[in-house]
Amino acid sequence: MKSQQEIRSQVGQLLIMGFDGTEMTAHLRQFIAGIQPGGIILFRRNIVGGTQCFDLLSECRKAVLTPVLSCVDLEGGIVDRFRDLIAPAPSEFEVASTKSKKLFRRHGEILGAEARALGFNTDFAPVSDLRFPVSQAVLGSRTVSEDPKETVAYVREFLKGLKTSGVLGCGKHFPGLGEADLDTHHLLPTLNKPWKKLWNEDLMPYRTLHKRFPFVMVAHAAYPAVTKDNTPASLSRKWMTDVLRKKIGYRGLILTDDLEMGGVLAAAPMGEAAVRTLRAGADMFLVCHKEDYVIEAYEAVVREAERDKKFAKIVAQAAARALAFKKKAPELKKAAARPTEKTIQKLRAELEKFKQQVAKAQSK
Repeated sequence: MKSQQEIRSQVGQLLIMGFDGTEMTAHLRQFIAGIQPGGIILFRRNIVGGTQCFDLLSECRKAVLTPVLSCVDLEGGIVDRFRDLIAPAPSEFEVASTKSKKLFRRHGEILGAEARALGFNTDFAPVSDLRFPVSQAVLGSRTVSEDPKETVAYVREFLKGLKTSGVLGCGKHFPGLGEADLDTHHLLPTLNKPWKKLWNEDLMPYRTLHKRFPFVMVAHAAYPAVTKDNTPASLSRKWMTDVLRKKIGYRGLILTDDLEMGGVLAAAPMGEAAVRTLRAGADMFLVCHKEDYVIEAYEAVVREAERDKKFAKIVAQAAARALAFKKKAPELKKAAARPTEKTIQKLRAELEKFKQQVAKAQSK
């Protein structure tokens, strides 16, 4: 029988957590040290300066005994955590409209360089959803094209750019939110799309690029034509294990989108959602803000692992995969140098130059 401490350390590996505040406090240090999370995610609420952000992430890493995924959502456009600190970056749609593979890759390089300079090693980008009209009110400029081949072309190059800058990328939101008319942050969308169309359209980026995605993030959306019920993909064994792992052959880490989002809480309370997503095949899950929710998810998984030997084995295997991945990833080996104001100015200049290149390419 495993010790409680062994189970708790394994469960910590499966959690990517967020928090309030812009600096390390005694309470936050103790909280992070107690959880020993596999990853930390920061948002605009946590970032007020280059050195501040870098130092905060550095302090978070010091509180954890194993390598840490330091994560950010940085897509450009409306999802840009550094827009106030550096400058607003162009969106996926703006860059994709240039039809230039060189600029697709440069987009990844630029955003990767920003993330790396501020202390991050993981960017939850690019969005790999298709640009169908029904999702425009929700996703807007975050998507490339309703043509899956055009989406694949952009995503492939963007990932190369991130890799060049020493940052891990992520495909999202599996199996696709291109035809979702509701925002998963608040509600659970239901996509009544048949399997064959999903396979040929929304799933093409994952089928084509499954060896290139370090992570795949799973959506809080229901696909009843496939699962025969309204279970969100993020809690679905059919989607994560049967389709993504077995049928597509994905070997990277499967992440569940933020469990604080209304789309999943409509289907299960926090603790239950954390247990169910791991049972269904996720390796890690995100709880991005409230301390109470972080504790609820963490403790629910610990209790279930103590109660159920089969679930304890699932936890142990997922923790081993996460740890092995992180120990092997060169992006986690060494942090960048602490940024100065000169670093920020240089990033700003590079971004402005890139925006001019995009504008010029669009006008052709």
